[in-house]
Amino acid sequence: MAHHTSERREDSVGTLFAEVTSDVERLFRQEAELAKAEVKEEFGRAGKAAGMMGGAGFAGYMVAFFLSLAALFALGNVMDLGWAALIVTGGWALLGGALFLLGRGQLRRFSPKPTKTLESLREDAAWARHPTR
Repeated sequence: MAHHTSERREDSVGTLFAEVTSDVERLFRQEAELAKAEVKEEFGRAGKAAGMMGGAGFAGYMVAFFLSLAALFALGNVMDLGWAALIVTGGWALLGGALFLLGRGQLRRFSPKPTKTLESLREDAAWARHPTR
């Protein structure tokens, strides 16, 4: 009889383990679905924000365009319109050149290689090879 009871206990433990495994698998699947839905929602928000930023960029461009026209016509009141257009264009050329030089300087300092992380990994590898040092 004792042998029969231990078989039932093993069946119970086996059944319990299978149920727990199934519950954990279901939980992971549900968490993955929740994460996927959350990421999709966040990307939707990011897309809307990007659209708004694009609209703001276009509005800024229009402001600069009409301010340039206003400056052109204001200067046109005191000089020939051709010279006024040349002055406004020169102002934009100076601004563009300055932004280009600043951007080029930033790009020269840009390094896609994570140098600090690589150095840390080298130190970790050295320590792992020789932990007593």
